[in-house]
Amino acid sequence: MKREIKFFNEIFEDLTPKTQEIIEIAKSSMEKAYAPYSKFKVGAAVLLENGEIITGNNQENAAYPSGLCAERVAVFSAKALCPEDKILKIAIFTNREKDDSAVAPCGACRQSILEYEVQQNQPIEIIFQGEKNKFIRVESTGDLLPFYFDSSRLI
Repeated sequence: MKREIKFFNEIFEDLTPKTQEIIEIAKSSMEKAYAPYSKFKVGAAVLLENGEIITGNNQENAAYPSGLCAERVAVFSAKALCPEDKILKIAIFTNREKDDSAVAPCGACRQSILEYEVQQNQPIEIIFQGEKNKFIRVESTGDLLPFYFDSSRLI
């Protein structure tokens, strides 16, 4: 299965109004993150096919493995609250200090998001911060995790 991986590096003002809206909602959610240890706050906003937007933010814990990333908080909440609705897109926003590198979802978040993409048989668009006032957009979680693991690999 060979497919072309596409990344779009776009200026905020060139994004669709709905994408701009969910980025702003992710930014607002980021402000409420609980990150007393790393000080690295992350917010996420999930747009569902019913038009509802579900948010999440990272939740740290002194026992580091017990915390949870913003993306998984948002996606798990969305599927718990609206299990029948497909996820259309996810916006991620951070309080990063640098303007020279992208801040993409971690591997665990990519795998978790991909589970729902496979389950709903429809791509989930992901938008996250790139350089300066730009955002990176991918049309599918698979673009961030091309050699993914799913149920088809199980015995």
